[in-house]
Amino acid sequence: MPDKIRRMLPNPAPPDSARPPDSPEVEHASIGHVLRRNSIANTILALVAIAAALHYAQMVWIVIFISVLLAFILEPLVGMLEKIRIPRSWGAFIALLAVAAVLYGVSYIFYNRAVRFSQQLPKYAAEAHQYIDKYTEKARSLASSAKGATPESGKQTIQVTQQPSLWSEIGSGLGTATDIALAASFVPFLAYFMLTWKTHARRATVLLFPRDDRDTAYASLGSIADMIRAFIIGNFLVGLFNSAVSTAAFGVLGVPYFYFIGFISGFLSLVPYLGVLLAIIPPVLSGLGTLHGMDFLFILLTVLGLHLFSVNVLYPKFLGNRLRLNPLAVTLALLFWGWIWGAMGLILAIPMTAAMKVVFDHVKALNAFGVWLGE
Repeated sequence: MPDKIRRMLPNPAPPDSARPPDSPEVEHASIGHVLRRNSIANTILALVAIAAALHYAQMVWIVIFISVLLAFILEPLVGMLEKIRIPRSWGAFIALLAVAAVLYGVSYIFYNRAVRFSQQLPKYAAEAHQYIDKYTEKARSLASSAKGATPESGKQTIQVTQQPSLWSEIGSGLGTATDIALAASFVPFLAYFMLTWKTHARRATVLLFPRDDRDTAYASLGSIADMIRAFIIGNFLVGLFNSAVSTAAFGVLGVPYFYFIGFISGFLSLVPYLGVLLAIIPPVLSGLGTLHGMDFLFILLTVLGLHLFSVNVLYPKFLGNRLRLNPLAVTLALLFWGWIWGAMGLILAIPMTAAMKVVFDHVKALNAFGVWLGE
């Protein structure tokens, strides 16, 4: 090709390897990679910081969430009182006073039943030991034979451990009870202010978001409120049904204090995954000495049948349209919140996870997480 024609043609772009290191394309790609890496690192650090804050300030968060649940429970009553021209502040006070009266009445009734039941515990414990000794006798004989077959060493070491004193145990227990009582005393006050300042709190929360996102925030708050209210009412109705059926079944079997045991067993069955085991323990302990093998089998079948009926029929009917969480998401939520907050985490795990799903469903950038949590 003549040199004149070669000079007229445009120069081809050099390959990436031939470009100088400081070219705009290479610099833009390296900056984008660094930004993405920093974004992932910041997200991980933020999640770790949130988990640490939830764990180390668990008492504060638990009090706040319990207060929120109580406010959602009492909101219909306060709204009804407001319709008959009772100020919202007085309506919230009346609602909380009614809750206190109900709790006092229920605790008084169950306290008397619990005292009578505890008076029979030595008898039940002795009968339980008779059943347990039958199954542990063989284990003891096996252990003694294994000990005889093991050669004994010439020297025997005696290890003495100092047991904590009674006063130290009482002091630590009183400290924990005092902390719990102090934290619980904030619940009615927080619930009262949440009820009386509901409109202001919701409007102020929406105003925290940019103008373009306020409609989404308002819709998300409304959906979360409906979900939590349906969750509480649904669980209460399912617990009442389980308690009624359990009380009737235990009464037919002749379980001592069946009206007390059936109520406890019915609501213990609501605990996710552990409900069956927890619901079986009260009637079994109460029936030791008075019931026999087939009776215990009937108790097991009753509790298991109620649990399966509640999970497969009652929960989808009352809560299916509100929660829509898949079993894997529920299991991971129970594992995480149980690790963070213990027993209270297991109770609050499902409503908090369902609230997170509501937020994910309303935020376009987070829809994929909502789909992952959904059915």
